[in-house]
Amino acid sequence: MSYFDVASSAPLHPVAKQALVAALDEGWADPARLYREGRRARLLLDAARETAAEAVGCRADELSFTPSGTVALHRGIAGALAGRRRAGRHLVVSEVEHSAVLHAAESHEAAGGTVTRVGVDRLGRVAAAEFAGALREDTALACLQSANHEVGTVQPVAEVAAACAEHGVPLLVDAAQSMAWGRPDAGWSLLTASAHKWGGPPGVGLLAVRKGTRFAPVGPSDERESGRSPGFENLPAIVAAAASLRAVRAEADAEAVRLGALVDRIRHEVARLVPDAEVVGHPSARLPHLVTFSCLYVDGEALLHELDRTGYSVSSGSSCTSSTLTPSHVLKAMGVLSEGNVRVSLPMGTTDEDVDRFLAVLPETVASVRARLGVDVTPAVTPSGPDLVVDALGKRCPIPVIELAKVIGDVPVGGTVSVLSDDEAAKLDIPAWCDMRNQEYAGASPNPGGGTSYLVRRKT
Repeated sequence: MSYFDVASSAPLHPVAKQALVAALDEGWADPARLYREGRRARLLLDAARETAAEAVGCRADELSFTPSGTVALHRGIAGALAGRRRAGRHLVVSEVEHSAVLHAAESHEAAGGTVTRVGVDRLGRVAAAEFAGALREDTALACLQSANHEVGTVQPVAEVAAACAEHGVPLLVDAAQSMAWGRPDAGWSLLTASAHKWGGPPGVGLLAVRKGTRFAPVGPSDERESGRSPGFENLPAIVAAAASLRAVRAEADAEAVRLGALVDRIRHEVARLVPDAEVVGHPSARLPHLVTFSCLYVDGEALLHELDRTGYSVSSGSSCTSSTLTPSHVLKAMGVLSEGNVRVSLPMGTTDEDVDRFLAVLPETVASVRARLGVDVTPAVTPSGPDLVVDALGKRCPIPVIELAKVIGDVPVGGTVSVLSDDEAAKLDIPAWCDMRNQEYAGASPNPGGGTSYLVRRKT
């Protein structure tokens, strides 16, 4: 079995396991107490904070530990907005932030605040100038991830931070996906991360707040963690998280080169071996271990199950899964194909042989899923003058695109096919299919019988 989903959660690093066991023996007492056991626990907590702060690139007294990366984001955003409430209630985020940031933005709007969501290009990258243009006099906070969790694209943090500094706006950087690979670019005011992304134990997040950044903790607080994360610290997990972060950083430069070469190979070979596949994300400004691609005419859930059956654990942003009926907000913002989506994120230590085996089984796996769909699906086509209408109402992705592909050759060049669909993914996948197959997407309109009519004009 090969686990290729460290972007979701990395296996526990051996150093983390050793530190966790040791800290369970030495760090069980309350670090706020003055007796011997409490002082010993306090020494462990202070050492872990120093280690984590050095990795982040901040002072130890600027860093707090939280129960998770999500909690760090929610508390960081809420505290920064509250601290700058006199400046205004405007928040700026990118459209491809982690859902924890987007949920916090929705809560801010529900409470009467305003939010500007900055778009990205087809590679998933924010334009620094566009982000700067979203800043206003009443902007209290801006949020930008260091690198995207679904496609690996690295964001222009330094340029955005400079623009924020010019406007006097603090920038919160979500560094969860990049923390294992090095310090984020300078210029941030707040930073968050999550230990289970780099091989630490789950249940530990980091929240760093630079001195001079206005910050007011929201909700009940106590004297622990500067009032930013109340409650008894999970000291053994914190010690293990800090120890593993130092360990993975020591390996990062060499692993980035090695895994980067393996990812380059996957990007090249998927495009060569799998027909009608689109590799998404930035080809060079990206995390070294992550690659995402989408395959036309594939049910995402079936593809993930088949890959799991052959021994590969991967993730997906496809809407064709049992957990969601809508496509990934990241893929949607990028305007790329969502169906048959596969995210491969390689753990440290992945070998050439691991990737060889994956590339050997992938084409056959995709072909088998496509074959099953091709046999089971018969397009419902109604002639309408020189054009065709494909009725895909009630059918989930990738069926609408499969039926479109089957009939596009039945209309003359310049003719049109209207695809009727009530699947949320169709609004993304049909335009993406047209872009991939060099056909013209002519727009969408409400269908009187329900759903939406997507018009495609044959170009070739």
